[in-house]
Amino acid sequence: MVTAANISAQPVWQILATVTDPEVPVLTILDLGIVRDVNMVDGQVQVTITPTYTGCPAMDMISMNIRLALIENGYSNIKITTVLSPAWTTDWMSEEGKQKLQQYGIAPPNAKQAVCTPDSFQEEEAIQCPLCKSYNTKMISQFGSTACKSLYQCNECKEPFDYFKCH
Repeated sequence: MVTAANISAQPVWQILATVTDPEVPVLTILDLGIVRDVNMVDGQVQVTITPTYTGCPAMDMISMNIRLALIENGYSNIKITTVLSPAWTTDWMSEEGKQKLQQYGIAPPNAKQAVCTPDSFQEEEAIQCPLCKSYNTKMISQFGSTACKSLYQCNECKEPFDYFKCH
């Protein structure tokens, strides 16, 4: 049993590194960057999380999985707080997490690229197919398998794929 006298934040972070996202199981919640803070206050483990989207249906499951992982490791006094501000951004994702997405077949978020057309100069997302690596892709739907993803198709290999939206 973990007692107030021997609680430190580092083991909690190590436990959180094992909690996966229920919608994209190759990612941990640390890969996603949704864990904002871990504190120890009067023997209580306090974990602050931010959803990728307000109203994300996976957050209840993530909170439960955090609680279960901590209980399994001897922590019993646990408080999980969800904060919406500042809003989550894909900039909070780890580079390792982005690589895991690509290996899983989901195009990771990337910075917008400058595009020159005969009529204008604008920024657009250049989405690379995670399967054949071509940038010759098109959006099929603003929403993919979850609200945080869009559905794309590669014009080269013709395969559909999800893109983890940049925001």
